[in-house]
Amino acid sequence: MSGVVAARVRRPAQARRGASTTESAWVRRALIGVALVFLTLCVVLPLATVFGSALSKGLGAYFEALGDEESLAAIRLTLLTAAIAVPLNFVFGIAAAWLIAKYEFWGKSALLTIIDLPFSVSPVISGLIFVLLFGAQGWLGPWLSARDIQIIFAVPGIVIATTFVTFPLVAREVLAVMQAQGNDEEEAALTLGASGWQILLRVTLPKVRWGVFYGAILCNARAMGEFGAVSVVSGHVRGQTNTMPLQVEILYNEYNFVAAFTVASLLALIALMTLLVKKAAEWAAHARHARAARTPAAAIAKTPSKAGMVVP
Repeated sequence: MSGVVAARVRRPAQARRGASTTESAWVRRALIGVALVFLTLCVVLPLATVFGSALSKGLGAYFEALGDEESLAAIRLTLLTAAIAVPLNFVFGIAAAWLIAKYEFWGKSALLTIIDLPFSVSPVISGLIFVLLFGAQGWLGPWLSARDIQIIFAVPGIVIATTFVTFPLVAREVLAVMQAQGNDEEEAALTLGASGWQILLRVTLPKVRWGVFYGAILCNARAMGEFGAVSVVSGHVRGQTNTMPLQVEILYNEYNFVAAFTVASLLALIALMTLLVKKAAEWAAHARHARAARTPAAAIAKTPSKAGMVVP
């Protein structure tokens, strides 16, 4: 009888193992090999080429290229653009996600389409649209010129173009998390008399904080690396409207390869640091969840019984 029970116990386990390993060993190795070859060709080798070319003449030439006035101006402008665009997209993303996830209204699908618009429109076309709007011969150009306001070929145009290209990133990340978690806790808070701001700050945002964090990281990485839209609206004014990607292009076209790859390596380092911050946040979240999962069991194990004994 025990042998029959053991057979019945083993059979589902064997079935589960078979269901998860239906492919043969050579198929799994081939898939892993294809993935490794792809990552090597598309990620590892390009990064190695960038850093190798940047350091080809030594650390002295590397830091000299970073200390160039035009490169420093490009770095400052890139950081300034990201410092303005990311908070704007942060506020817009939370507001748009809250509106779409928590309310039903006419035009909701149209709003979702507009949010996804920068994903489907080429960044170069986006930059051209702003030139047609704010350029000297654009729709608002004469009005801006009469008031001595310059948008195109200046910092405001770069910030506007970068904000437009990156604004779906926070909204989409936060919206997906809000829709997955539902409205039960918000409805309970509303029943208890909480105001809209209290629900947002004390109930919703704590639930979606990781979505907000990931969206902000992606937005910052895209803002610093944006090329197409910024290239159209910047005018390539040396030391004034060149961001780091544009500076890389100029230096490369001038055959100043060490300086070009030096600025490119700084962009790569920023991207790698962004990934490390994201991964560290994920590890911290998993560690907190694991501790929270262990805490109730430990608390129950140490709870005294009615007889004054510890419950085993």
